[in-house]
Amino acid sequence: MSMANGYWGYYKPAKPKEVKDGIKAKSKRGAIGEKWWSKRWIGVLESFNMGARLGRGRAYARKGQVISIDVQNGIVEAKVQGVSSRPYDIEIQLTPITGDDWDKVIEAMASKAIFAAKLLSGEMPADIEDAFAEAGVSLFPKTIKDLDTDCSCPDWANPCKHIAAVYYLLAEQFDDDPFLIFKLRGRTKEEIIEALRVRRAQATGGEKETADAIPGDDVRPLEECLDTFWEAGDALDAIVVDPAPPVVENAVLRRLGDAPFSIGKANLASFLPKAYEIAGRAARQKASGELDVERYWDDQEN
Repeated sequence: MSMANGYWGYYKPAKPKEVKDGIKAKSKRGAIGEKWWSKRWIGVLESFNMGARLGRGRAYARKGQVISIDVQNGIVEAKVQGVSSRPYDIEIQLTPITGDDWDKVIEAMASKAIFAAKLLSGEMPADIEDAFAEAGVSLFPKTIKDLDTDCSCPDWANPCKHIAAVYYLLAEQFDDDPFLIFKLRGRTKEEIIEALRVRRAQATGGEKETADAIPGDDVRPLEECLDTFWEAGDALDAIVVDPAPPVVENAVLRRLGDAPFSIGKANLASFLPKAYEIAGRAARQKASGELDVERYWDDQEN
């Protein structure tokens, strides 16, 4: 809108300048963000009734107007290209969680081993918000006042479409790395994982168990065991093979990331989850006596 001759009138919005190699949302239509925690982030923001600028920000995100996003402890810094010749500078801050409250959150998370297992594999536990609620804080913003934002554009609205574009693209970054949400609240991945390991070790006596597990003088050298190396031995008779589905799917693959090899244009690691799934299912069926192994693999090849 513009002011002319004492009254407000409408003007035709100018198109933003195109950006080469801007950050574009993966989603071409519909919702942005795939994982539950990313959808929760967007859902919380949309619940604040920010108006039409949130939708315009989504269009900016899909068009690739965001040039850069940098998530630091407690703050997001970004650059977004609008109609001006120079990109706009953006800052987004969440109300910080104090050190004492973070200690309470870590204590609550450490009480459940599944939390550490899922986080280490790159997943956000479904009930992670309970750990924050137990500490009397919130992982996601509770009100719009929890968000302190600034954009160098002349738009007086908060958020403007430039800030809104960053909101949406943050959701997709959270898809790839849920620890960025924690980082925005003041704790890095390394700090959280180390704190969880310390708490778990204290709770389970892990340090003592690790020391007791070091091989001692009662272990025979390999050269004295060559004649019986391939024999199962009596100790194996007591072992019951009962494979079960993992608590966290493909945890090791997720922690390792991309392999240093590719097949065509596809990274080798992208083929392994399916292979692990088939092999794991076959192992469980074999252990239960429900599987003819040769026939099973013939069926897979066909």
